[in-house]
Amino acid sequence: MQALQPDTLIRNPEGCTVVSSVEIAAAAPSVWAMVGNFAGFPVFIPALAHSEMTGSGVRSVRKKLFKDGNVVIEQLNSRDDQAMNMTWSLIYTSLNIGNLWAAMEVQALGAGHSRATWTIKAQPYEGGPETLPEFQTFLQGFADEAMGNVRTLLS
Repeated sequence: MQALQPDTLIRNPEGCTVVSSVEIAAAAPSVWAMVGNFAGFPVFIPALAHSEMTGSGVRSVRKKLFKDGNVVIEQLNSRDDQAMNMTWSLIYTSLNIGNLWAAMEVQALGAGHSRATWTIKAQPYEGGPETLPEFQTFLQGFADEAMGNVRTLLS
């Protein structure tokens, strides 16, 4: 009998990369206060009913509950408030998303202007390479809508 070895289902995704970036007529710290709030995504993602946090800071876990009944659970991997960036990974979802890694960052572009960028690397849970174009379109639309809402709320 072979001894059990350490393993994990969380892996770096091998599917597609989506980047959604918006310029905002607001100071970078104000933008970071919104998009850098790991628990606060329902503010700019109307499809979310609410989110629940377990813990705080790196290693904390958020459970995002969508109005349509879907659930997403993610863990905060890194966070740097000075550099205004953070990364997180998917732990569980009821959506057709396999492995997912994401980053949010804010850059100052001068007085009262900044850029917020959401990068998502993900792969579908079910389906082969033929499902990637539709999957990528879904993710891009989701991220673009959210980031557009950030610009509208802060401009």
